[in-house]
Amino acid sequence: ALLQNQPLVPTTHKWAAIGLTVVLGFGITALTLFPISLPQPVGSGPDKAYHLIAFAGLMLPVSVLHPRALLWLIPFALIFGGAIELIQPFVNRGGEWSDFVADAVGVGGGVAIGTATRVFWKTNARRS
Repeated sequence: ALLQNQPLVPTTHKWAAIGLTVVLGFGITALTLFPISLPQPVGSGPDKAYHLIAFAGLMLPVSVLHPRALLWLIPFALIFGGAIELIQPFVNRGGEWSDFVADAVGVGGGVAIGTATRVFWKTNARRS
């Protein structure tokens, strides 16, 4: 009863979610814009999976801990993914619109998984 009026996630966790999202964004930037010298996997499947996983991971912390920030993070993530594909040819990387599609699917998937996780936590917190 004492915790009933408390928010599900403290404000410090919300800022931690935003901070983690920023760190993940810098990681994605480094991995996608710095030239690579390693051999690339054959076929585009692994590359698209990497894009999907990266952008899903980008969305997860905020989706779970601070969903109000999704109002600005979803459009930003989509613009970010598109900008990466536009910049990559200038850094000796291949920019592909199919990578952008994988980024967008990752954004949607990350939001869906994060939202489902948040609903699950809220439901279990009410039962306790």
